[in-house]
Amino acid sequence: MLYPGSLVDVVGLAVGHHTRADRPTGCTVVLCPQGMVCGVDVRGGAPGTRETDLLKSENTVDRVHALLLTGGSAFGLDAAGGVMRWLDERGHGLPVGPARVPIVPAAVLFDLWVGDARIRPGVDDGYAACQAASASAPRQGSVGAGAGASVGKLLGFERAMKGGIGGASLRVGAVTVAALVAVNAVGDVIDGDGSVIAGARSADGQGRVGTSKRLFAGDASVRLMAGMATTIGVVATDALLSKAQTNKLASLAHHGLSRAIDPVTVHDGDTLFALASGTAGKPGDLSAVGAMAAEVVARAIRNAVRAATGLTHPPLPAAAELT
Repeated sequence: MLYPGSLVDVVGLAVGHHTRADRPTGCTVVLCPQGMVCGVDVRGGAPGTRETDLLKSENTVDRVHALLLTGGSAFGLDAAGGVMRWLDERGHGLPVGPARVPIVPAAVLFDLWVGDARIRPGVDDGYAACQAASASAPRQGSVGAGAGASVGKLLGFERAMKGGIGGASLRVGAVTVAALVAVNAVGDVIDGDGSVIAGARSADGQGRVGTSKRLFAGDASVRLMAGMATTIGVVATDALLSKAQTNKLASLAHHGLSRAIDPVTVHDGDTLFALASGTAGKPGDLSAVGAMAAEVVARAIRNAVRAATGLTHPPLPAAAELT
């Protein structure tokens, strides 16, 4: 069963996926053309990002017009140009002299394992994701930025399972907090009781082995390799937060990764953005909003792999396909 809610439960946001037909990869855009306060926490050891420095609390720009999550490793950052073009055509952006410049931070995940690695999301794909965006609950699973995602790679990619993209939301009193997360972790995705939902499989390919247990037992087959991972996402709230508080919210939201991914490694280039619309009309209690953010991130991660569909080439079964 999937957790309820999605990122668009925060009013003012629209989400669009574009999935390539020629390889399992794609991109996902979060649109807020009117501008929304944004922060970021880049915590992973191997991140791929664009326009994240401007989100630091001491820097002047405090609003973005869209966020992009994309496959294709660093090549996929090109897709942000398509998002900028879409916004520019409609007159959205930061007024700078004679022009309006759309602010579109982005983060990528590494999905070049699957299919022809020469095929990556580009400008046209980012534009198509904008064209597809709506305020309706977006699809989850093997779409958009989650199309080529995988999890459970500590015993080698040949024993991994399918990742994906998922969302969830919570409302407490007048405040809503929501998340959208593309899950491409090195480690396993675990449920609240610690059981493995999707992760490294047994030698026969039919069971989930629990890689942290194998790691702690000194299993030499556990391979910590770079360039295989990254969980990226967006948390959003309608609470009224400053830019500095929104940066802290992104930081607090990372606690959700440790609840739902085991282990989190130095090879995960994890990046979470945070948006605050302020439409709830009052300042949020950052501790409470942060706790909600961690919970919806964990729920979104679990939804992502539960909604995923497997691949046959290479063989990457999904959680729903294994008993």
